[in-house]
Amino acid sequence: MEDRRWVPRTETPMQLIVRESSRDRHWTGFHATIYDTTPGYFENRRTGVTMISMHLSEPLTAACRCDNAVSERLRVRGDLQVVPIGSDAAWEHAASASEVAIFLEASLVHAAAEGLGLDPERAAIAPSLYFRDPRIEHLCWALKHEVESDDPLGRLYAESLGMALATHLLRRSASDGSRRGPAKLSQRRLRHVITFIDEHLSHDLSLVELARVANLSPSHLKTLFRDAVGLPLHQHVIRRRVRYAIDTILSEDLPLSELALRAGFANQSHMARWMRRVAGLTPSDVRRATKGAEPFARLSSVRTQRRPIVSDTAPID
Repeated sequence: MEDRRWVPRTETPMQLIVRESSRDRHWTGFHATIYDTTPGYFENRRTGVTMISMHLSEPLTAACRCDNAVSERLRVRGDLQVVPIGSDAAWEHAASASEVAIFLEASLVHAAAEGLGLDPERAAIAPSLYFRDPRIEHLCWALKHEVESDDPLGRLYAESLGMALATHLLRRSASDGSRRGPAKLSQRRLRHVITFIDEHLSHDLSLVELARVANLSPSHLKTLFRDAVGLPLHQHVIRRRVRYAIDTILSEDLPLSELALRAGFANQSHMARWMRRVAGLTPSDVRRATKGAEPFARLSSVRTQRRPIVSDTAPID
C-alpha cells in the first residue's frame, strides 16, 4: 500500500448486487452483507461505518484507494481490506467478483475499545488494503455462514463474532502498552448474568443487553464469561434452553410448538435439532422417558449434572 494519486482505468460504474444480508436479524452495532459486483469503478465518500470486506470468488485484478493510500494487485479468495469510519474510498475491479462485507458502527468499536482498556474517543481502527489475517478471515467466514444459514446459531453468537472482529482490529492498531488486562468476573456478577439469562430465555438475548446486566463492556463480558465458565456465552444460553425444554417436557404437558417459543427457540424443529446436538435426545425421547422407556437412564444422568453456578453450563451428554 502506498500514498499516491490514483487515476481509474475505467469510468464504467460498478454495480453491487446484494445476495444475502443480516439487516433483518437485528444485530447490535453491525451488519453483514454478501454481494456480487460487476466490473467497473465504485466510490464511497466519508464512510459512516468501518467496513471489513473479504474476497470470495476467483482471482481478479483489483485496485482500492482509502484516503490517499492505494493498493493494486491480483486479489485472491480470502484477501481482506479494512476501510475505517470517515474515510474516502474507491474500488476498481477488472472482472465480476463476490464479497462478504461487515459494517461496524462507531458504538460497537467504542465498546470494544472500552473492553481493551483503551480510550474510546482516541482508539481507532487503521486502514488496511488487500492483506491476509487468519483470525479475521475465520470471523468473516463464520459471519458469512451465519447470514446464509437456514438454521442460524442466533443473535448472541453473531454479536460475539462482531465484537471479536472489532476487538482484533483495534488490537492490530493499538500499541501493546496502551491496553490493560481484563480482571476476573466476580461471582456476584456471574450469578447475576446467569440468573438474568434463565429468567429471559424466551427473549432474543443480545450481547449488549447481557453486558448491561453485568455492568461491563460487551467485549469484556464476552472474554470474562468464557474464562469463568469455560464456554462462550452463546453456548451457555443454548444449553440452558435445552435444559429448560427437557425439564418442562418432564413436568408439563405443553404442545412442543409452544414450549419451543418459551425456551427461546425459533420453532419446534429448531428446538429438536439443538436438543439432539446438545443432549443426544429428541423431544420424543424425553416424552418416552416419562413412561419408563429406554432413554430414561441417559436423561437422569443429564439432569443430575449440577455444580454451583457453572453447573448449568456443563455440556449435556
